[in-house]
Amino acid sequence: MQQYFIDDTVIVGDNVKIEPFAVIKGKTVLGDGCVVGSFSYLENAVIGANTVVKSSRICDSIVGSDCSVGPNAHLRDNARVGDFCRVGNFVEIKKSTLQNGVKASHLAYIGDAFVGRNTNIGCGVIFVNYDGKEKHKTTVGENCFIGCNANLVAPLYIGDGCFVACGTTVDKDVPDGAFSIGRSYLTVKEGKAQKYLKK
Repeated sequence: MQQYFIDDTVIVGDNVKIEPFAVIKGKTVLGDGCVVGSFSYLENAVIGANTVVKSSRICDSIVGSDCSVGPNAHLRDNARVGDFCRVGNFVEIKKSTLQNGVKASHLAYIGDAFVGRNTNIGCGVIFVNYDGKEKHKTTVGENCFIGCNANLVAPLYIGDGCFVACGTTVDKDVPDGAFSIGRSYLTVKEGKAQKYLKK
């Protein structure tokens, strides 16, 4: 007996694999050869050919062909992911477009953004889209490298071929080919750790 739920409105291509405990609802379309892993939830999602979705939630969004999503990714509110992309564990994408070849491998939030081809989004990167009153958009160009724990404060434009160093908060536009780094200098006070540790 199959142990998944699938609406009769769902369109399933050839050679699709649906694993136990997946839930697939609404106007979802599954392309040829794709895999929907256990505990995934898809609603009004379009999944391209040969894409693998691992225990993730995709609602009202599109994922291209030959992609990997998850485990535990969340795509919502018209997220659009191109072909040959990787959306890794605990990555959330909201109302954003990722062009072909973009990689966001783990622990990132991409909201109200456009990310160009072959750009890498590092671990812990946050697209800071909300100022407390309104949402703003970030554009990142092609072939960029956004280092771990960077904050991209919208509204923001980062050009093609840019490198943002890990731990940097970017709050002004960056031209093509630029290297951006913004960190405070490390201060080491030898022998002072015990003052801050619980006894």
